[in-house]
Amino acid sequence: MNPAVTRGPIIMAPRLPRRTRMHTAFRPAPPATPNEDAGRTGVLLVNLGTPDAPTPAAVRRYLAEFLHDHRVVDLTRWLWCPVLHFIILPLRSPKVAKNYASIWTPEGSPLLALSQRLANGMARALPGVDVRLAMRYGNPSVPDVMRAMEADGCRRFVVLPLYPQYAASTSASSHDAVMREVLRWRRQPELRLIQDYHRDAGWVAAVADSIRAHWAAKGRGDRLLMSFHGIPQRFVAGGDPYAAQCRASAEAIAAALGLGENEWALTFQSRFGREPWLQPYTDKTLEQWGREKAGTVDVVCPGFAVDCLETLEEIAVENAHAYVEAGGTALRYVPALNDDAAHVDALAALLRRHLAGWSDA
Repeated sequence: MNPAVTRGPIIMAPRLPRRTRMHTAFRPAPPATPNEDAGRTGVLLVNLGTPDAPTPAAVRRYLAEFLHDHRVVDLTRWLWCPVLHFIILPLRSPKVAKNYASIWTPEGSPLLALSQRLANGMARALPGVDVRLAMRYGNPSVPDVMRAMEADGCRRFVVLPLYPQYAASTSASSHDAVMREVLRWRRQPELRLIQDYHRDAGWVAAVADSIRAHWAAKGRGDRLLMSFHGIPQRFVAGGDPYAAQCRASAEAIAAALGLGENEWALTFQSRFGREPWLQPYTDKTLEQWGREKAGTVDVVCPGFAVDCLETLEEIAVENAHAYVEAGGTALRYVPALNDDAAHVDALAALLRRHLAGWSDA
């Protein structure tokens, strides 16, 4: 062998960066035909998610996915990940699993079972439209459900996150999951993304009617509290419209009930970590009302489409106990709309408007 050849420089083709190589692997689409139609229209309902089981291992998997989302926790990863994996998940998973076990049903997670019933009702209300449910975290996942819908011929998607009020950590995160999935499709579908429905007339009427029904069955309490899930205050300072939309929703519901300003209050629950979240806090407000001997308090959570851990355990059990311990008479939780016919009708009407031109449902 000629030494001059072996000692010369070896020229190789440039190696593509990993990110570039990853995005060349698009999912194949079914073969197109010259006379094909527009395909089926699908509605994708997205709720937050739930563990697969009320066990520490299942809860840990769920919380890891949830708390890894940059929309939920936007701290630098090198700082956040060690705290999450070595402190938060080991300590919180067993405790949260016990809370889930206390509300688990024969159908499984209340959030998943009730969301599926809601989806089934909407499928009946929207004939000709493929209505399916996905979870942002956990199962059934957004990618799995979208791929199944594509396999069944859907090429148009309306995406409805089941959050009446928009927040980057909920609605936008759901949209992120959809967009990340279609980023991998060679033939992308048409998409319509619904941001919120916080002042939708049908939804407001359904919530107000549910409160009236509660009062008709149990009598009217001394005070009405509307509790919404909280977010960090700095998210709102950064432009998130969530707090303003919660206020608008609460005012619209109060107006529908004919309540004056002093007959209801708005608070925020479920805070996590040490930084300031939206205030006033639900638990602190209820403790203060208990010390004031406020009597019987009715609590409704208009930000939750269906009942879940935050309503069935945090409000109806934990906060109810704290309120009575502080001196209050009783806390009565007004259930979420769940799969109530009025809820189905309101969301179906909302979707018909967004389906205009795609479906006659």
